[in-house]
Amino acid sequence: MKSVQSKWLAVVAVAVLSAASMAVQAAGEMMPFVLGSSSDGDVADKIDNVKKALQDNGFEIAGEYSPYSDAHIIAVTNAALKKAAASHERAGYIAAQRVSITKVAGKVQVAYTNPEYMAAAYRVETNVANVGTALKAALGSVKGFGPGEGKTKEDLNEYHYTFGMEYFDEPNELAEYGSQSEAVAEIEKNLAKGAGGTFKVYRIDIPGTKQTVFGVGMKAGEDGNKYMDDEFIMKEIDFKETRSTPHLPYEILVTGGDVEGLHSRFRIAMNFPDLSMMGANSFMNIMPSPDAIRDAMTKAVGAKVKNDF
Repeated sequence: MKSVQSKWLAVVAVAVLSAASMAVQAAGEMMPFVLGSSSDGDVADKIDNVKKALQDNGFEIAGEYSPYSDAHIIAVTNAALKKAAASHERAGYIAAQRVSITKVAGKVQVAYTNPEYMAAAYRVETNVANVGTALKAALGSVKGFGPGEGKTKEDLNEYHYTFGMEYFDEPNELAEYGSQSEAVAEIEKNLAKGAGGTFKVYRIDIPGTKQTVFGVGMKAGEDGNKYMDDEFIMKEIDFKETRSTPHLPYEILVTGGDVEGLHSRFRIAMNFPDLSMMGANSFMNIMPSPDAIRDAMTKAVGAKVKNDF
C-alpha cells in the first residue's frame, strides 16, 4: 500500500475544495459541535458547575481530562446513548458525547458534540435527538458550529474527506484477542502504564453487547512523536474563533475481542470537513499524524507496530 505521504500528496492532486462559507444552514444540515455558552472566568472555575448541570440532566460522567492549558474535556453517557451504541456491532463510538470548557481570548467557551451529527457519521439509526435536548438543557445552545457549511444525514452516512480517503467502515484494525475480557484487560494494562504516550480518559461497556469503547488521550512527551500529540494536532487544526475542543479524545473500540480505532483521516475530517489540504492550519501540516495515532493506539492495545504501509 502507499505510504501516508504519497497518499496525502495524491489527494492534493485531485481534491477540489470549496471556500468556507458563512451561509445559513439548509434544512437538514447539521454541525458537529454546539456552543452552549461563552462567558468571563477561568476554566477551572467552570468545571464543577458544568458537571453538576450534566448530572442534573441525566448524564453520567464517564471521564475527563485537560489535554492542554485552558482546555478541559468531560465525556458523558446515559441510557439513551448506550441503547444507540448497542444498535449495531460498531456503534459503540456513539456511547460518549464530549463536553469542553475552553478559554479563548479571555472568554470561557462551553461546547459539546452534536449527538445527531455523530450518530449519522457512525451510521447509527437510533434517534438520539433527546440526548441533544438534554445537553441543551444542561449547557445552553448559542449556535451550532464547525465547518462553514453543515452536513446532512445522507452526507455523513457515506462521508469521506475526498477521493482516496477512508470511510467509517475502513478503520484501523489494531489487534485480535481470544475474548472480549482478554482484550479489555490488555488495553487497561497498557493505558495504565502509558504505552505509546496514551492514557485512559474513559471506558464505557455497552449493555447487552460485546462492545467496550475507550476514550484515549495522547501526549508525546519529550522523546515522543509530536504528530500523535493531542495538543500539537489541535494547535494546527483548531484555529477558529469558536474552538472545536470536543473533537477529543480519540476512541478505541473492542468488539468480541477484535480491537479497532477509526482511521484518523476519517476521524479528523468528519469534525473538520472544511479544513484546507494545504497552507497554514491545514491537513498537510499534520500529514504524519494518521500513522502516528495508529501506532500509538497499536501500542495501547498491546500489539506490535507494523512498518508504514
